Amino acid sequence: MANKAVKVGLLGLGTVGGGVARLLMEKRAELSAYLGVDLQLARAVDLEPARAEELGLAPGVFSSDSWSILEDGDIDIVVETVGGLEPARAMVLTALNKGKGVVTANKALLASHGVEIFQTARQQGVGIAFEASVGGGIPLVRSLRDSLAANRVTSCLGILNGTCNFILSRMTAEGAPFDQVLAQAQEKGYAEADPTFDVEGTDTAHKLAIVASLVTGAQPRLDDIPTEGITKITPLDIQFAGEFGFKIKLLAVLNNQGGKVEARVHPALVPHDHLLASVEGPFNALHVNGDWVGQVLLYGQGAGRRPTASAVVGDVLELARDVAAGVPGRVPPLGTQASGGRRLDLAPLDDARCQYYCRFAALDQPGVLASVARELGSFNISIEKVTQKGRQEAGPVPIVMLTHEAREADLRGALKKIDALPEIVEPTVVIRMA
Repeated sequence: MANKAVKVGLLGLGTVGGGVARLLMEKRAELSAYLGVDLQLARAVDLEPARAEELGLAPGVFSSDSWSILEDGDIDIVVETVGGLEPARAMVLTALNKGKGVVTANKALLASHGVEIFQTARQQGVGIAFEASVGGGIPLVRSLRDSLAANRVTSCLGILNGTCNFILSRMTAEGAPFDQVLAQAQEKGYAEADPTFDVEGTDTAHKLAIVASLVTGAQPRLDDIPTEGITKITPLDIQFAGEFGFKIKLLAVLNNQGGKVEARVHPALVPHDHLLASVEGPFNALHVNGDWVGQVLLYGQGAGRRPTASAVVGDVLELARDVAAGVPGRVPPLGTQASGGRRLDLAPLDDARCQYYCRFAALDQPGVLASVARELGSFNISIEKVTQKGRQEAGPVPIVMLTHEAREADLRGALKKIDALPEIVEPTVVIRMA
């Protein structure tokens, strides 16, 4: 083995950071032999000394001063597992400006400040790696950046949040309402005490922003990604979707067919025979279409201490290899020399075209279906399938339609008219089709 050492500084010893520390220590000999250099966990910082004691860090490794790692000239690679926007942003930028490679799993940070961070890495000639920011242990970032680089990726459909996928899977299997299954997810540790970030789609939007950056070489503004969560999905809609041959999943959608790119997050009807329909529980997947490779499915555990730590340490090995070879920053952050510092303008949601599931709550009287169909027709929206069931209890009758492909703005215009009809007593439920 070469005498050179590559020294790692770790910011944060929580769920992910603790897993990273344990993996680096337990497999130090194996990983060092793989690299041909001594890979050392030289420094680790956390505000809770008990975490360091639990991990059994060597004497002199632990500190409660985050900035001590950043000022340490011997540290080659900084691993950020603090999370959030600040002080994580300041720490990452400081590390890069001091010539240190950076590994991060912080999707919120990259989605919000990726342009600035990637620009800084390029200017300083150092590497930044972020495999664990999307899909946990799934090798998704490298696949898009490297393995599929010869392709123009024409579309991506992703199940990128395990909490939402677990909830929808259990609602489908049990016919239980959202609130009941959310409580199950919290009991099992799949959902946080405050699950808003997950169930409202924000977490998925962060990951989609990173996917879009990898596919296009430019970064969308997070606020430009239309985002809907799963809190309004009901067992009734899941039942009707199943009768039509679909499952409901929270999808990250990227269309790159030419012209402006579409990116959005929302519940969607996925056909039973689609590869994503079989992704259940807390698992993640990304379905990619490339102009030469065709269809690719990347699947695995999207979160958790061990899968995420695996991805982080894989990034450490990538940067350590470049440091040892004297070529830090060899691979641009998004893979292409044209990347970094560019913004991606997204197509407006109004211009999107797809098929729609619409559930109308109507009074039980003649002519309602004809009235609804007439308003849809006035916006050039045709109906593919329709089902109407009799009232089972006191209340409105559900009428469910699947439309042919239509423009989003046209559907919204039609629904505004339909919801104003005296026969329609509740706002129409709309779910896009994948």
